Amino acid sequence: MASHFHSMDDVINEPERVQFEFFLDEHRAALNGCLDGLTEEQARRRLVPSRTTLLGLVKHAAFVEKVWFDEAFTGRPRSEIGIPATPDESFILADGDTIGSVQAAHREACAASRAAAAPLGLEDIVTGNRRGPVPLRWVYLHMLRELAQHCGHADILREQILAGRSAG
Repeated sequence: MASHFHSMDDVINEPERVQFEFFLDEHRAALNGCLDGLTEEQARRRLVPSRTTLLGLVKHAAFVEKVWFDEAFTGRPRSEIGIPATPDESFILADGDTIGSVQAAHREACAASRAAAAPLGLEDIVTGNRRGPVPLRWVYLHMLRELAQHCGHADILREQILAGRSAG
């Protein structure tokens, strides 16, 4: 569901829901795009002591989509959804994970999130999250915070990786 808006300036006078979804989709696309033009080795490169890699960040972002727009909406257990039990585990890369497969899984998760949220209003309550019932507005704000933080992580990692390309 591609938005016909091209920049944040286009949504200044739009309804709040349109603004939320534009900013969410902008961050989803930025995180997905952090892998564009990299080699598989670069996407997996670890530059920090944690499990954080660019490929892992996008894989984690798909996990987050499923936590907030499947688990929180449906109450299904994570094992049934097919996601790890903890956020930390969602950064673990399988041998078969590639830039293409992780980007595709993330895009699919984002599309499913948009579809799940579409029938709800911002004040509608989702009841499946572990912290208890929360309104969709809160889910959107939480997702924006999470995605913005990870976009920042991705920017720095990508800058280091690309700088290393010419140095190495």
